[in-house]
Amino acid sequence: MRHSTRGMVDPFIVMDVMEAARQAEAAGRHIIHMEVGQPGTGAPAEARARLAADLDDPLGYTVGLGLPELRARIAQHYRDWYDVDLDPNRVVITSGASGAFLLAFSALFDNAEKVGLGTPCYPSYRQILKAVGLTPVDIETTLADRFQPQPSAVVDHDLAGLIVASPANPTGTMLDKGELAALAKACTDKGAALISDEIYHGLGYDRRAVSALEVTNDVYVINSFSKYFSMTGWRVGWMIVPEGHVRIVERLAQNMFICAPHAAQRLALYSMDCGAELTQNIDVYTANRQLMIDGLTAAGFTKFAPPDGAFYVYVNVSDYTDDALAFAGEILDQAGVAVTPGLDFDPKRGHHWLRFSYARGTADITEGLARLSAFMKGRAA
Repeated sequence: MRHSTRGMVDPFIVMDVMEAARQAEAAGRHIIHMEVGQPGTGAPAEARARLAADLDDPLGYTVGLGLPELRARIAQHYRDWYDVDLDPNRVVITSGASGAFLLAFSALFDNAEKVGLGTPCYPSYRQILKAVGLTPVDIETTLADRFQPQPSAVVDHDLAGLIVASPANPTGTMLDKGELAALAKACTDKGAALISDEIYHGLGYDRRAVSALEVTNDVYVINSFSKYFSMTGWRVGWMIVPEGHVRIVERLAQNMFICAPHAAQRLALYSMDCGAELTQNIDVYTANRQLMIDGLTAAGFTKFAPPDGAFYVYVNVSDYTDDALAFAGEILDQAGVAVTPGLDFDPKRGHHWLRFSYARGTADITEGLARLSAFMKGRAA
């Protein structure tokens, strides 16, 4: 049967790594998972208990923009965290951040328009853009710029839009307020749309992440309950859009998704009031981050920018390989540690990079680092 060119997107390599790790586990091996950005914890216990009490409710459709109570609670979140006075009517509840990107790209861009990505970056930006008939433009970033795009790129690449992420995946680096403001101004001056991926907000260590809403209202801000709130499998996120775009996005959401899952929306609402448990999770990530920085360095993985946020370390392994995909396979086979090759995040330069996630429990991180150290010593022998 015929198929469209839109469907010819690249695989999400980390999912292939997960499958290889699953097969190894099915064969009886114990694998340490450093490949995927999935918290080792689940949704907050108190939130799950409250949802269980709701299960006699039919939990039918919600309105397309999401539960009004949840939208209002998210607006409060912006007042509490960022001192931003946000109209709840600008909040759109989505089927995960992935659903938000699909809505944003559909609302903002016409066919074949160019949207910039500072590489390395989250790979699904590129593939979703391709699937909806847009043109992703890779903007090479540097370690000196902490892997973040510069304002000049908007004009240099004649962009219709720019996606930024802070904290970023895979690097964990962040933009400060001045840097975000400069990118926002560059987009405004060019007539380009700015999309700010803030899915890792709350996962900061030395400083809090800045929301793009602190510097401009002319932005689509995308977030999710997957990371900070440990709700990966529930598939619920949110998006903040300019006032004049709400009805545009609402019409798209009604037709594409009807609504985000009702039960997940309620769980998200309850999770927002579970600060004590969520803070405990951050304490684990903070400890894991230092373990990872120290352990990777001791094992010989020394070329990386220490992450400001999220739960990843992106390491240059060019001293050891020109084929990160094969190197990751070698680490899985010989050390029993699953890691992600950089080709997922940077098709041009990623063959020299690996991403290590420290989202799991501290015991797993400690064991994984010991295995990596032994692997590297054995490789050098």
